[in-house]
Amino acid sequence: MDNFAVCYNKGISHSEEVMTELRSELLNRGVRVDVLDIDNLRGGYDFVFVVGGDGTILKSARFYSKTSTPIFGINLGRLGFLSQSSRQNIKDSVAKIFSGDYVVEDRIMLQSGDKIALNDFVVKGTTTGRTSRFSLKINGKFVCDYLADGIIVTTPTGSTAYGLSAGGPVISPLLNAFVVVPICPHTLNARPIVIPDNEIITICSGKDLTNYVASTDGQEFYEFVKEIEIKKSQYTAKLALLDGVEFYSVLRNKLHWGISPAKI
Repeated sequence: MDNFAVCYNKGISHSEEVMTELRSELLNRGVRVDVLDIDNLRGGYDFVFVVGGDGTILKSARFYSKTSTPIFGINLGRLGFLSQSSRQNIKDSVAKIFSGDYVVEDRIMLQSGDKIALNDFVVKGTTTGRTSRFSLKINGKFVCDYLADGIIVTTPTGSTAYGLSAGGPVISPLLNAFVVVPICPHTLNARPIVIPDNEIITICSGKDLTNYVASTDGQEFYEFVKEIEIKKSQYTAKLALLDGVEFYSVLRNKLHWGISPAKI
């Protein structure tokens, strides 16, 4: 690899300083480096470093999934669940990548029309402060109705995000599955459903045909009236992960999984 890009988010504190440090580290290795703003991405690279929070990485992942370009996250946000490095570890991380001490994981994504998501699609009614009625179909077969604040359809990668906050399970990113999670349903019998990733999910609006809004990774929003179909995308996100950093250690270190609150 000799064609790199550094993508950064100007809206995050210290991002320009970290971008400059990372660019210098890469230039010292004699490779070509372009600097990109998160709102002006372009393709044609062998490898992309992303400086910012999880939102920056999600936007980059959606864009570079279409060119099968690996991305590597350097966290400047709050949690950085999708990131592999920090400002303090830039030099060490770059050294590992250039020595080949990393793997690229293919992460399945969701798609609805021309919209794709690495974490999730979220469907809600447009009336603020009121619950909405949704009908769920899988492979064209009716499953159930929900009276709820919304529905989350999440990938394994996104299962540690909004889906987890809404009561959904944590799914290993290596599984080929999706999770349907109702948000604050008005019944105790409504629970998350885990389904194979080759099944097609349809969420229909209620009989009153009120407008509904869908979001991709909490970043792109659009309205629909009757129904929305969500399925596995033809694209996969290429996440570069350092050797020795596995999913369960990330759960422990970043989500404090299974640790008593008194010890956090």
